[in-house]
Amino acid sequence: MKVLFVGCGDIAQRAAGQLGSNYSCFGLRRNPENLPSAITPIMADAANPQQLLSVASDNFDIWVATLTPAEFTRQAYQQSYLAVAQAMAETIDTLPKAPKLVIWVSSTSVYGDNNGDWVDETTKPNPVTFSGEILLEAEQLIHKLPCLSSVVRFSGIYGPGRTRLLGQVQAGKGRPKSPEQWSNRIHADDCGAVLAHLMALLESKKPIEPIYLASDCEPVTQYDIRQWLAQKLDVALTPEAVKLGSIRRCNNRLLLDSGFKFSYPSFREGYTALIDDQKAAD
Repeated sequence: MKVLFVGCGDIAQRAAGQLGSNYSCFGLRRNPENLPSAITPIMADAANPQQLLSVASDNFDIWVATLTPAEFTRQAYQQSYLAVAQAMAETIDTLPKAPKLVIWVSSTSVYGDNNGDWVDETTKPNPVTFSGEILLEAEQLIHKLPCLSSVVRFSGIYGPGRTRLLGQVQAGKGRPKSPEQWSNRIHADDCGAVLAHLMALLESKKPIEPIYLASDCEPVTQYDIRQWLAQKLDVALTPEAVKLGSIRRCNNRLLLDSGFKFSYPSFREGYTALIDDQKAAD
C-alpha cells in the first residue's frame, strides 16, 4: 500500500510509525526536511492543484491529510484546511484512478457548544468559531470525493510537546468546580494509531464509516483533571475563573466498535506517562 501523508507533521509521523512493512509512506510538505527515514519526503504545496496533481500521478492507494495552520486566524485556516480540501477535490476528480481511501483529520470544534451534552457522529455540527466553520466546510468537500473517504474528528490532543495543561497545573492554575467545564482529550500516540487503524480496516476489507469521533473514553471536567494532576505533582492550585468556551462530552463508541483499542483510554494513563517521562528527563 502506498500512503501519501498530506501535511506530514507529528500525528502523521506517529501514524506512519505504526504501519507494517507492507506500507510505503510518503510525506508531502512545503519543507519536508527532517522526516523519519521510513517516510519518503516530497516537497510540494498541497494547496496548489498543479503541484498536487504532479505528486498524485504516482498513484497512491491512501491519502491522509493532517494539516496544521500557520497561526490561529481565519485566513490561516482557509489557506490550509479549505485550500487543501479544494485542491484535493480538484486533483482527485481529474485522476484516471482515484485513491482507495482518503482520510481527513478534522476536529470536534465543528460541534460547537453543546452545553455539556454528549455528542457523537450523528450529532449535527453547529460550529460557533471561525475554525469550526472552516473545518466543517472542508469536511463537506471531502465527503463529496468520488472515492471512499473518512473524516476523523480529534478532540484535544496532548502528549510529548503538547503539555500546556501540565505547565498550567505546575504553575498552580486551577479551575472552579462550578460551573462544570467539560473537556475531552486524546493522546498523540492514539491519534496516530487511529489513522493506522483505518488503513488496516481498508486492508482487511472491513467497513469504514464516513465520520469517526476520536476521543478517549473518559471526558472530564477541568476542575477534576487539574485536581488529579495537582495531587500527582504535589502542587497547590488557586482556582482561576475563565471565560467558558464550547463544552461537550465526546462519545467514542463507533470507533471502539470498529475494533480500535486505546493505549491511553483516559487522561490518567496518558498524563502518568507524560509525568514519568518528565521525571526521567530531569
